[in-house]
Amino acid sequence: MLRKEKTIVLALLIQLFIAAFSSFLVVGLVSLYDPGSVGGYTVETAVTGDASDDLLAAVDDREGVSARSYPTRSAAMAAFEERRVDAVLVATHADGRIAVRATVPDSNVRTTLAVVQIRDALRAFERAERTDRAAYLDALPLELPPPARSSPYYGFTYTLLVPLLLFLPVFISGSITVDSITEEFERGTLELLRVAPLSMTDIVDGKVAAAAVLAPAQAALWLGLLRLNGTTVARPLVLLAVVASLSLLIVSLAAATALFAPDRRVAQLFYSTGVLVAFGGSTLLPVNPPNTVARLAIGSAHGGDLLAVAGYVVVSLVAVAVVRRAVTRLSL
Repeated sequence: MLRKEKTIVLALLIQLFIAAFSSFLVVGLVSLYDPGSVGGYTVETAVTGDASDDLLAAVDDREGVSARSYPTRSAAMAAFEERRVDAVLVATHADGRIAVRATVPDSNVRTTLAVVQIRDALRAFERAERTDRAAYLDALPLELPPPARSSPYYGFTYTLLVPLLLFLPVFISGSITVDSITEEFERGTLELLRVAPLSMTDIVDGKVAAAAVLAPAQAALWLGLLRLNGTTVARPLVLLAVVASLSLLIVSLAAATALFAPDRRVAQLFYSTGVLVAFGGSTLLPVNPPNTVARLAIGSAHGGDLLAVAGYVVVSLVAVAVVRRAVTRLSL
C-alpha cells in the first residue's frame, strides 16, 4: 500500500508543507535572498570624518538608513559600542578621493541587514559624486548605468523558486526508484516478480516509468499553482519537456545504481552523492539547467537554451537504452 512506501509519503508531506506555507516561505526566503527587501527595519548609522557632510546627505536620503553626525571617530565608536547606532561610517579625503571605512556588528543577523543597507547607500553616494565631479573632468567619463529598479520577488521567483520547484520532484523521483528496487532485494520479492511472465528488463522498465512520470506531473501542478497566484511562467510545455527528460535520465541512473548496489543505504548514498556532484558540476557550464529553466520561465530563452533542451532529451533516451542493455545482460 502507498502508506507503506516511506519515501513517497515523506516526499508528498514535504511538498504539501511547502504548498500550505508557500506565501510565508516566499517572504522568508526573499528576505534571505535580498535582506534589503525587509521592511520596517532601519539601520542607525554614525557618520564622521572630514568628508562626512556629503556622505551624510547621501546616506540619510536612503530608505532603511538613518544617519547621525558625530564630531569625532571616537565619539562615533563610543555610540557603536553602547549600541546606540548599528554601524559607523568614517569618510575622509585622501589624494583627491573620498575613502569610507565602515564598521558593522560582528556575526549576527544585524550584520547582514546593516551591510546590505550601507552597501546601497554607498553606491548612491558614489553615483552622486561621479555626477558632481563630471563637470571638472577634461574628458567625459562613461555614463553610469541606470539604477536597478527590479523587485527582489521577481528575481527570487524566476532564478530560485521556479528551478527549485521543477528540479525537486526530479531528485525525489530518483530516490523513490532507488528505494523501490532495493526493497525488492531486501524483502526477497524480486524472485516472486520474476516468476511472472516478465523479464527483468520489463520489471525495471515499469519501475522507471512509474517514477519518471511523477516529476513532470508534479511540475505541471506547481506551474498551475504559480499561475493561479499571479506568477506568469512562459513556455510551460518546454519546461515540462526539460523536467520529463531530466526525470527520465535521473531515474534511469538511479535504477542502475540500485541494481548494482542492492543495499538500500549504500545505493542511496551513491545516488545522492552522484546527483549532487553532477548537478553542481553542470552549473559550471555556460548553458546549465538552472539558467535554462530561469530563462525559459521568464521568456528570454535563446537558441542555445533550446539546443540544451534537445540535448537533455537525447541524453535521457541514450541513458534509458544503456540501462536497459545493462539490465538485460545482468539478468542473463
